[in-house]
Amino acid sequence: MALSADPFTFLGYRSPLYRPALKGQRVLVVEDVVLLAMLVADWLSDAGAKVVGPASSVNEALGLIESAASDGGLSAAVLDMNLHGAAVSPVADRLAALGVPFVYATGYGEDCDRGEHAAAVLTKPFSLNALVAAVEGLAANHSTTPQGRRSAIPQV
Repeated sequence: MALSADPFTFLGYRSPLYRPALKGQRVLVVEDVVLLAMLVADWLSDAGAKVVGPASSVNEALGLIESAASDGGLSAAVLDMNLHGAAVSPVADRLAALGVPFVYATGYGEDCDRGEHAAAVLTKPFSLNALVAAVEGLAANHSTTPQGRRSAIPQV
């Protein structure tokens, strides 16, 4: 039996981790830890998302947002709260202004200071399932969640 190019299929078995709901979703990844950025981008890509980034700085993220805005927009974003000592708040502000939902991925925990944005928190370390579920929830509610309302992350 030939091996499949699909990373979720091995010898004809389809992994339950495959989540086709991210197919067609454009997700910005903002993370300054290179290995974690690569892992998050790979997980989202493997789940069907088109990954924008990853960006490791506020300026890089803002540039990617503007590029994406002129090329179909973004469905969701995953933001590290602290980028080499700089707060990610300008990125969160711009995403909110564009109506793009986002989740904070942080080691600071659920009770961290989110500033003006009541975005959900994905506490590091997190699993592939938790990440994909969070992004699925954001993308599904993209057009229905009013700005400022806290989005729930499904428990996995």
